[in-house]
Amino acid sequence: MRIGERFRALRTSWRPGHGWVVLPLALIGVITLVDILTGRNIQLGPLLVIAPALCASFAGPVLTGMVGGLAVVAQTFIVQRLGSLTTESSLVQIIALAVLSALIVFYCLLRERRGRQLAQVRSVAEAAQQVLMWPLPERIGPLRVASLYLPAEDEALIGGDLYAVTRVEGGTRLLIGDVRGKGLAAIGEAAVLLGAFREAAHRHTGLPQLAAALEQSVCRYEADFEREGEIGEPFVTALLLEIPDEGGVSRMTSCGHPPPLLLGPGHSVTVPRLRPSPPLGVGSLGPSSYALDSFAFEDGETLLLYTDGVIEARDGGGRFYPFAERAARWTESSPEALLHHLRRDLLAHGGGRLGDDAAVIAIHRQPVASEPHRFGEAARAGGLAEPRGAGEA
Repeated sequence: MRIGERFRALRTSWRPGHGWVVLPLALIGVITLVDILTGRNIQLGPLLVIAPALCASFAGPVLTGMVGGLAVVAQTFIVQRLGSLTTESSLVQIIALAVLSALIVFYCLLRERRGRQLAQVRSVAEAAQQVLMWPLPERIGPLRVASLYLPAEDEALIGGDLYAVTRVEGGTRLLIGDVRGKGLAAIGEAAVLLGAFREAAHRHTGLPQLAAALEQSVCRYEADFEREGEIGEPFVTALLLEIPDEGGVSRMTSCGHPPPLLLGPGHSVTVPRLRPSPPLGVGSLGPSSYALDSFAFEDGETLLLYTDGVIEARDGGGRFYPFAERAARWTESSPEALLHHLRRDLLAHGGGRLGDDAAVIAIHRQPVASEPHRFGEAARAGGLAEPRGAGEA
């Protein structure tokens, strides 16, 4: 029983990369054999330091220390067979090899410690991402939804871009936004805006009223937590979207945010007419300061919401990413496949790295399977306005 437990523990601690230990062991064997055969004229013993250095590239400090110790033993065996164990040169070589092996093991310890710290930080970042930006459901009402988030910062999972969706009676409301600036201050402001949206989306009848409520929340946060060293006034661009379950007319209010793309059959891409309002955080504005735009969003079409990190991505020649042109290639794809293609194409355009955070939401409208009912009554119950003509405020 004890033997079995020890075997399972050894198998658990064994890493896939440990199979490469054959290389430094073979190197020690070859150097030892060749050095003994060539005699005193050619000394290859100092090359044994390559073995622990090579092992450190794929193994931890314990295995690296064992290989380093074996290299010291091999060097001692070589000079003993050559009859020069007591010479100063041989003793210096053995001591130098032992010191270098110890330094390599110390490097492995530091690397593993930093790796554990990075893993812990990444775990906290993943938890923070789940708390701040709840994963969007694949289906919500008659909509299929997929999301994509590409942070510009290395090893970062969250930044200043944000999105959220909530279900209201008779329809769905979505938010996508971009906080000016980076770092913890931008993440804090994004958290405030997301919390305010999830609460206020159910209490306000129209998008202009919802935008005014979000403006008040952002202004209160900026007044309480001033950003030190920030150049310029902080603000948030945001796009509020309202999609009823029935009827082809959807509504949106833009607070300084770029308009969405509407993808249709036959590689069709259109941009709904948009009257942008001031960004959130520029001042205590009322509902009258925010315009309400309407557009047709029919069954079978896909709506793309995005942040400016997508359209401002540059290639090596300084050219912006042609978002609408590239999106037209995949209008027939599902939301998940569409974002997969866009992610790969966007990163290829930017050389594998973006200059700013980028977020994209793909929303595909499917036919409603339920029995038709009066949209006006359901809309008023859920805080949705009656459908109006495209472009009406």
